Amino acid sequence: MTFAVEEINRNSTLLPGVKLGYRILDSCASSYWAQQVALSLVGGDAPSCNLTPSTPRSAAYGQPGETAAGQPVPLLIGTASSTSTIVVSRVLGPLSVPLISYMASCPCLSDRLNFPNVFRTIPSDIYQARAMARMAIRFHWTWIGAVIENKDYGHLAIQAFQEETRGKGVCLEFIETVLKETIVSDASRVALTIQASTARVILVFCWYTEIKEVFLELAKINVTDRQFLASEAWSTSDDILQELDISKVASGVVGVAIRSSTIPGFENYLRSLHPMRHPDDKFLREFWEKEFGCSLGATQSHAASLFPGKGSSQKGSLPLCSGTESLEGVKNPFTDVSQLRVAYNVYLAVYAAAHALHSLLSCPDRDSSSGNNSSTCSSPKHIKPKELLQHLNKLNFTTPQGDMFYFQGADIPAKYDLVNWQETPEGSLKLVLIGRVDGFDLHLNESAIQWSIGSNQVPVSVCTESCPPGTRKANRKGGPLCCFDCIQCAEGEISNQTDSLHCKRCPSEFWSNAKQTACIPRQLDFLSFNETLGITLTTVALSGAAVTTAVFVLFLCYRQTPVVRANNSELSFLLLLSLKLCFLCSLVFIGRPSVWSCRFQQAAFGISFVLCVSCLLVKTVVVLAVFRSARPGAGALMKWFGPGQQRGSVCLFTSIQIIICVTWLSLSPPVPQRDLGFQGSTVTLECAMASVVGFSLVLGYIGLLACTCLLLAFLARKLPDNFNEAKLITFSMLIFCAVWVAFVPAYISSPGKYTVAVEIFAILASSYGLLLCIFAPKCFIILFRPEKNTKKHLMAR
Repeated sequence: MTFAVEEINRNSTLLPGVKLGYRILDSCASSYWAQQVALSLVGGDAPSCNLTPSTPRSAAYGQPGETAAGQPVPLLIGTASSTSTIVVSRVLGPLSVPLISYMASCPCLSDRLNFPNVFRTIPSDIYQARAMARMAIRFHWTWIGAVIENKDYGHLAIQAFQEETRGKGVCLEFIETVLKETIVSDASRVALTIQASTARVILVFCWYTEIKEVFLELAKINVTDRQFLASEAWSTSDDILQELDISKVASGVVGVAIRSSTIPGFENYLRSLHPMRHPDDKFLREFWEKEFGCSLGATQSHAASLFPGKGSSQKGSLPLCSGTESLEGVKNPFTDVSQLRVAYNVYLAVYAAAHALHSLLSCPDRDSSSGNNSSTCSSPKHIKPKELLQHLNKLNFTTPQGDMFYFQGADIPAKYDLVNWQETPEGSLKLVLIGRVDGFDLHLNESAIQWSIGSNQVPVSVCTESCPPGTRKANRKGGPLCCFDCIQCAEGEISNQTDSLHCKRCPSEFWSNAKQTACIPRQLDFLSFNETLGITLTTVALSGAAVTTAVFVLFLCYRQTPVVRANNSELSFLLLLSLKLCFLCSLVFIGRPSVWSCRFQQAAFGISFVLCVSCLLVKTVVVLAVFRSARPGAGALMKWFGPGQQRGSVCLFTSIQIIICVTWLSLSPPVPQRDLGFQGSTVTLECAMASVVGFSLVLGYIGLLACTCLLLAFLARKLPDNFNEAKLITFSMLIFCAVWVAFVPAYISSPGKYTVAVEIFAILASSYGLLLCIFAPKCFIILFRPEKNTKKHLMAR
């Protein structure tokens, strides 16, 4: 402060013709004494706090402007604490006396309604909390612990941090509080909480004395893998940096610090200080005696003046100073100007006061001829605090370092340094500048950071690892948002981003890939000749056709034998031909569906089976007619069931099916269509029934003939004959009807290409049933029981 005042007094452009003076009084680190000294400065008295037992701490109150002892001051610089600043502001507010603080960072002081006379050269704590929140978001630290002072400083800071991270996925695992008065028990409790927590990043808003105790406790239990984020209250503390016992715990600390700057000439000023040239400076005398271990003689030291008994005995044990002592070459925090932070804030406060005073004393119309200059111009002898307050509100100037300075209400634009505690070869810690904060902008050199784990790898602090693509986040019931489970997306759904909240369903013609991270086109699927099922069905169908052909050849070779000739051999050959068509028509259902294959397969199936069942029906009717004609008076009955009539009946029954098929396929034929209803990586290409009525008529007509044939065969099963074919037809029709009754529900419930497989299976099963039940006994007699292949044996009862 004294350096800044002397520098301004030497400046010919700032306050020309006016010399600044100052008075420095000690607040004794007490809000009560801060109030007393503030009132004394404004009122012109000069109290002392040496009547209190409190250990004094220097806090400056200065008055820029020419002053003498007992003269009221128009402006105060101080205090260092927010609490004292609040108290002093409420006292001086009604008097409109400006108060410029260099260390009071409470967000509450930004309220111009309650604190209209407060200004400060340190940013509000809200900005450092926001800067730390942005660091947490930048490094994806979503699971953080917090240690705060159990006062407004800690509570307001953590509140600002939470507001800044709200909705950004950052959660606090715990918030532990510490208090200076109970720090021993608090430090032990906090250390155990940190040890038990899963958070790897710990946010700390408290004073250096408190966090030092916490670090000592952590060192005792060997907790050295936590990354600490430091507030400006302790991020530059030499007391912790030089403590070797906690260097392992505190290594890698990243903190927000008051912006440092250089003050040209300040180091030379400090090193040129000497008690001989400043005999009234009690602070300098005390420092001198402590630094050089000598007594300055007749005049008591500052400590002795405060505590006469203790100071006298201490002074008496020290030798007298020789007078050759000098601060040149002395390495001491007092002479270290590499990190000017609080000192620079005081420097700015003095310059702000000087520029406001300069603005107040400047008279633009001083040389004009108007006669009312006295009403617009202030005199250095009569400065009104209220007028000075108005000029502070409008202040805007350039500092000697070239920076623009102005107040935004009570505050200055937020500027901070970002610092990192890095280990030195000696085992101690050093402070390294790694970036800056300008308002809301974070400028950080990540490559320069040494983290707590001793590497350049950013530590991970999350409750749950991020959900990879292909999964979605599912919050745990009753847990914080940062703790969640990763649920695999369902089939047909994807997520292509990390930490997706929802899985997206693929469009109908697409399906999810194996990792469920992208939608890919669904593959066309149909019953082909190349797959196992297609090969099996093809083999069975060809085998049935081959067996039918073999039976046809066998019957052809033995066509003159009674077994073949019995009950119209023509119908037997026609029946074998229709069965062969039934076996072969199943092959039309296999392969890629096309317009013509969809039409042909249903027509071939319907006509082949009607031809087959018609032959059986006519055979059954003939059996009944033969036995009826054997009765007296029924001889004329057989003329209606001769070979011509049998062939005509088969043609008639078949023609009806042909008409149904032609009508159906002409009006609303089946067409190839993709079945998108079935969920899977494939889409079935099938022949879609455009008209269910047509398909139902085809099946219904076959069922009608089959049921009629079964009924007639059942009635003729006990007719007397050694070889009654009606029994064989009964068994074959039972199998046929059972297969097709079971076919309907199986066809409806089968997915995709398996509907086609079910239909083919029904065709083959019913065809084999007819072939084996009707022709297997005849083939057995022809090949293995030729003695029974006689008319005499067949006619025997």
